[in-house]
Amino acid sequence: MERYQATIKQLNAMVDDGVVPGMTYLIFDGRREWTATRGWAALKPSREKLRPGMVYDLASLTKVVGTVPVVAMLLQEGRLHLDDPVQQYLPEFGDPRPTIRNLLTHTSGIHGYIPHRNELPADQLVTAFLTQQTVDSTLNRQIRYADVNYLYLGWIVERVCGQPVQEVITQRVLKPLGMTTATFNPNPADAVPTELQTKRGLIRGQVHDPKGYILGARCGCAGLFAGLSDLATFSRQLIENRLGGLLNTELVDAMFVDQTRIPGPHSRSLGWKLLHDRGDGHLLISHTGFTGTWLILDRQTDQGFIVLSNRVHPTAANQEYLDRRDQLYATYLREKAE
Repeated sequence: MERYQATIKQLNAMVDDGVVPGMTYLIFDGRREWTATRGWAALKPSREKLRPGMVYDLASLTKVVGTVPVVAMLLQEGRLHLDDPVQQYLPEFGDPRPTIRNLLTHTSGIHGYIPHRNELPADQLVTAFLTQQTVDSTLNRQIRYADVNYLYLGWIVERVCGQPVQEVITQRVLKPLGMTTATFNPNPADAVPTELQTKRGLIRGQVHDPKGYILGARCGCAGLFAGLSDLATFSRQLIENRLGGLLNTELVDAMFVDQTRIPGPHSRSLGWKLLHDRGDGHLLISHTGFTGTWLILDRQTDQGFIVLSNRVHPTAANQEYLDRRDQLYATYLREKAE
């Protein structure tokens, strides 16, 4: 019996049932691969067929495909250390307690409301994030996923490297790995549209995330576009080849174990969420993107699950997608262990 039948059936149903306009996916198991491109790139203002090779707004996959590898390289070079205070690099930030480790693992406790956030120009938005956020009692006590952690990491990279984080990602990750479709500035004709909004119109070839839209190259939490082939390259290089030799074994190992300072085992490594294999319980890494993207990678068994969709088209109000994604995770994890 062919592997992953139930997973593929559920993937196809997401398109057939209109939960997503279209999708491109790859399941790999060693050298074996199952892949397809199905459905529509756009439904509004007119229907457009999804073409193989189109690039997707990866949303928060930017964190683990771009920002985490760059931070890992700086850790490897001794230019950053996991338990350095954030304030050491961003002195405008008022609390000396959160560390780079806290940012990477979403255990910083940093939060706060910024009035009219999406109307501020980039410089004012950066200043607001650095001066108007506070640290609450969840510091080192709770994992609370938040983009602010990766905005801070991006600005730390900028301070250390002297370039905006997205330029550093391009030079130090995308180009060395030969990720030729991966870019922060795609040709709109090659990009799968995301949301149709009253203010911005049809968003195509520009980042969907409002903070990323304002911050441009200074955003470490979103903004990367890529096609399936480049995510496959990244995924295989990470779990098979220490990211093309860019990272040492110690840093890759660190992505597959709990890196929080919370007592007991928890589900966050350096950037990645940790999942348990249904067979022997070894740890896998995963991440999702708001626009309808996800990665699950297993270094021990050389398996991976990459899905790209534009579930926010024409509207981001799509709870059924989240329910179906959870079901797909469970089905895939069961089938990969069989």
